[in-house]
Amino acid sequence: MFAAHRNPASAYRRVGVEIGIETASPHKLTTMLFDGALERIAQARGAMARRETELKGRLITQAIRIVEEGLRCALDREKGGELAGNLNELYIYLNTRLLQANLRDDDEALQECSRLLAQLRDAWAGIATEAKAA
Repeated sequence: MFAAHRNPASAYRRVGVEIGIETASPHKLTTMLFDGALERIAQARGAMARRETELKGRLITQAIRIVEEGLRCALDREKGGELAGNLNELYIYLNTRLLQANLRDDDEALQECSRLLAQLRDAWAGIATEAKAA
């Protein structure tokens, strides 16, 4: 009747993520997107070092999709003004660099993307801290 999971830990994580998404605030969801992109880039760097080309490509593609479909598409360019425009350009740049990293096995490009996303994530997390303090 029920499908057996090959990896119970994986199933548990998947359920945990789904519950986290259902109960998260919009601010937390954005933080989760940053974390997901950073995790995929870190995993892609490992795959690149191990010369696991197919895995590296899948992970970088996932990072690109998170940036494009999660972060960039969520921008409100009308209400966000100049900041939203700048973020839009930065997300386009990040996706270009991720694509180049994939095509050229460029670890430096992955490191650059990771640094930029980490800075954005930290700034985003700071907004929540300031909002709670106010």
